[in-house]
Amino acid sequence: MKVRVEPLGRTFDAPDSLTILEAAGFADLRLPRSCRNGTCRTCMCRMVSGTVSYTIEWPGLSREEKVEGWILPCVAVAESDLVIEVPDVVELG
Repeated sequence: MKVRVEPLGRTFDAPDSLTILEAAGFADLRLPRSCRNGTCRTCMCRMVSGTVSYTIEWPGLSREEKVEGWILPCVAVAESDLVIEVPDVVELG
């Protein structure tokens, strides 16, 4: 799967064996993060398009947030190509 990060405009591969956060790291992109287990919400960002599944049963998002497109990349796996909005992304190297 491909993930495009806006407003940066960078795209990276996100295989189903990695979370979106992990895949971004391999692409030299640092997404906001802290706990990496779906509870602290530091990585929360908006998914503009695409679908994800979660590696845990109850990610720290309300039903309303999910409907509005919010995801937790630390525990989300891309199920399709995605576009996500991450204003605080840092490009490494």
